[in-house]
Amino acid sequence: MSIPLNPPAGKLFPVYVWEVPVRIWHWVMALAMVVLAITGYLIGSPLQSVSGEASDHFLFGYIRFAHFAAAYIFTVMFLMRVFWAFVGNRFAREIFVVPLRMLDSNWWQGFFSQAKYYLFMQKHARHWQGHNPIAAAAMFFVYVLGAVFMICTGFALYGEGLGMQSWAFKGFSSWVLPLLGYSQNVHTLHHLGMWFLILFTIIHLYMAIREDMMSGETIISSMIDGWRVEKK
Repeated sequence: MSIPLNPPAGKLFPVYVWEVPVRIWHWVMALAMVVLAITGYLIGSPLQSVSGEASDHFLFGYIRFAHFAAAYIFTVMFLMRVFWAFVGNRFAREIFVVPLRMLDSNWWQGFFSQAKYYLFMQKHARHWQGHNPIAAAAMFFVYVLGAVFMICTGFALYGEGLGMQSWAFKGFSSWVLPLLGYSQNVHTLHHLGMWFLILFTIIHLYMAIREDMMSGETIISSMIDGWRVEKK
């Protein structure tokens, strides 16, 4: 949520921004994405076959199991995060209400002001207790929509292996596969979606570290203890 450009001194910080469920979601989701990215890459580009009898090895089976387990965890945590947007504090809703905020001219003023700051066209940025408009927009259009896409395409492919009578096939494969061009297209799009989220993660890490170094308030530590604190 945005705050005025020149708010009264001492009214901004400290503020409790990220509640415990949001912080748990953030770190568990990050770990799940690491597992999903590594195992997903290996599924798309398998390792060389190991020597010996196939019955003596289960390497690819373990890779697939890790991928599927991480996918379930990622999905459950995403659903928990959506639920917490309704019951949590105002900062828990920021990344989900971006389309509504985009109807507000003040939001766009903050967006372009932040863009100038990122492009080194102005020295200081506005103070934001939660996500700034660019960060919130990136989280919604890249992470939220990207996560929904990866969940839907992932379970659609998963349903193929489980069979037509499975919940995954009925809930996802039955409509995702025809919509996106059936199996091979969905495999390709799911794979590209992985790289899309990896690129987003790299940029997210850069921006978080950059802001923690250059802004006047804590950024990284706020996702550990929940508090956004003004730097001395």
